[in-house]
Amino acid sequence: MTAPSAELKPAIVHVPSRRRGPVELVLEGVAEILSRQRLIRYMIGANLKRTHTDTALGQLWWVLDPLFLMGIYVVLVQIIFNVGTPDYPLFIFAAILPWKWFSIALGTAAGSVTAREGLIRQVQFPKLVLPVAAVGSATINFAISLIALALMYLLFLDRVSPWLLAIPLIAVVQFVFSLAVAIGLAAVNTFYRDVQNLLGHFVRLWFYASPGLWSFRDHLQDSPQLRTILQLNPMAPILESYRNVIYGATEGGGLPPDFIGLGWVLGVSLVFVTIAIILFKRMEPAFAKVV
Repeated sequence: MTAPSAELKPAIVHVPSRRRGPVELVLEGVAEILSRQRLIRYMIGANLKRTHTDTALGQLWWVLDPLFLMGIYVVLVQIIFNVGTPDYPLFIFAAILPWKWFSIALGTAAGSVTAREGLIRQVQFPKLVLPVAAVGSATINFAISLIALALMYLLFLDRVSPWLLAIPLIAVVQFVFSLAVAIGLAAVNTFYRDVQNLLGHFVRLWFYASPGLWSFRDHLQDSPQLRTILQLNPMAPILESYRNVIYGATEGGGLPPDFIGLGWVLGVSLVFVTIAIILFKRMEPAFAKVV
């Protein structure tokens, strides 16, 4: 795969004559993302090639891996701890798929700038495309893993509902939120490499604080204060919405997504994206010096 040469130019040392304002930085960042679609597609392809997702065996792994992870949680929660949630494999699988997408997107994006140090030093291009491509490649992996969900439904046909058509809507909200966190992580990790080392532990803790192994509908009824605090987690409405449309109610049948929760997460995510772009663009001129 060859890089689009029209969008990669020899590196030029450029010292801005004035400090650009936040609005100008955001507009510049959005323009770079929209005008560099070919470059982003190339970067996504490179990411998929590096993780072997462009091969049949690599794609098969994205189908099997969440199934293996589901099996581990079923043994741990339902057999060892004897939790009697009906159809628990599908219950936990509804959270595993989006969380795997989220964790892979953040992990890849955090090192997206530092992993391209050779390219950054040799050519001039908008570095913002790197975390965007990282989230894009993780999104393709998520789409492939939906095959595993289809296989799961062979065992739980009574859980199939028309609300499954809402999965792309929930995914859009998750994509925007993931993009906001990814851009910020990519910028900060370039200067503080320990961020990427600590990220895996933080994401694991974040999962346990999110409605993945449990749900707001069935748990924390006796802890209203803790429930209120955990509902401030932006991933909470996202995971609950996935579980509503994939798993539904305990007695069977799908439920609508949490439209109100998704609405506020989308609004917060757009604010976060704006802040993340400003942060990234402020730090970008120094990337070539520190990578």
